[in-house]
Amino acid sequence: MANFYFNYTDFLKDEKFLRWQLLPDDELDEYWKNFIRENPDLNEEIKHAIADLKTIVLNKNILSESDRLKLFNRIQSTLNEKRKKAKIRRIIQYGAAACAAIALLIIGLNYFNTEGMLPKADDQELIIGNLLQSKDIQLISGDKLHEYQSDIEVEIDEKGTAKVVQTGNNAQEQIDISNAAVNKMIVPYGKRTQLNLPDGTKVWLNSGSVLEFPTQFTEKSREIHLLSGEIYLEVDPDKNKSFIVHTSDFSVKVYGTKFNVSTYDDSPHYVVLVEGSVGLESTVQSAEIRLSPNEQAVFSKNGTFSKCIVDVTGFISWKNGYLTFDKTPMNEVLKQIGRYYNLSFNFDQGVNLQKRTCSGKIYLSDNLDNVMTTIALLSSTRYINQNGQIYILNEK
Repeated sequence: MANFYFNYTDFLKDEKFLRWQLLPDDELDEYWKNFIRENPDLNEEIKHAIADLKTIVLNKNILSESDRLKLFNRIQSTLNEKRKKAKIRRIIQYGAAACAAIALLIIGLNYFNTEGMLPKADDQELIIGNLLQSKDIQLISGDKLHEYQSDIEVEIDEKGTAKVVQTGNNAQEQIDISNAAVNKMIVPYGKRTQLNLPDGTKVWLNSGSVLEFPTQFTEKSREIHLLSGEIYLEVDPDKNKSFIVHTSDFSVKVYGTKFNVSTYDDSPHYVVLVEGSVGLESTVQSAEIRLSPNEQAVFSKNGTFSKCIVDVTGFISWKNGYLTFDKTPMNEVLKQIGRYYNLSFNFDQGVNLQKRTCSGKIYLSDNLDNVMTTIALLSSTRYINQNGQIYILNEK
């Protein structure tokens, strides 16, 4: 069973673990004591998961035993409605779906607020979303196109061989890209990719990203091009070879570091530095500005950058399977959810629902219905998924 757990977020998606923390009993205590004894290598991850829960909502000063029971019953009631319609095929999937819904709900409980702007209780106050057609990840190398239906991890060695692992089914293949000077990775909405470059640098590509990268770096520099979307990088230091990320607006020169670059068309373009140092140069102003850890630089259309101190966790958590919000407007929450699950939401009505804010963590499940149901529960709204069209309405 331990094979299903790799880091603390996996425990936060597990129904049995959450029941142990939410409604413990002797049987659950015995089960998890044995689990910890048999899997000592996961002990720190379990402690991390427990601490994460307690600091948010499971502190006894926040939830009484009665409240926790009511919470669990509410979750169970929501899931039972879906279970009634399930076939045998869905029963197999139910365990993962249930734990994801519980994780999302207990993490976000009491963290969704309206800041005094409650929408009117009528069906005219709604946000409509559409499930978009799923597309494959594309790796274009020279004149060859390789397509993948699920998330992938690609590792390129110094000989120009790319090992590709599909994380959804563990299918593996090796591709010779040695003859291609430049490669292109296209990650559509709803998919994600990790790319390990031959110099040891790791690049995570978020949904809706396009990245160009060489098979081999030159003797003097290491350069990649982010054409659109978002990437997180952990660059392997090399004093003899600069590492540069080019975008349409600016370039990021790396001095051995960890950082995030976002260039979505519908959002501000920015760089967030986690560790180390980077220098930024825009296509308009060539004077380099430096970032320090925990700083964000937002690019403006006049070619300048505005810097501020930020909590970097909220900008990089997507690569670990969860999103972090701090009084984030609902339209921004849904925008990120839309990218992750390949959804398109309308934001042109100016309805009050969009003005609500969200603070806390949302652990991302493979099941969209659980995520949307939880958002509806947290925001006192109703969620309907009808023939691929999603409706978020006020709760009557």
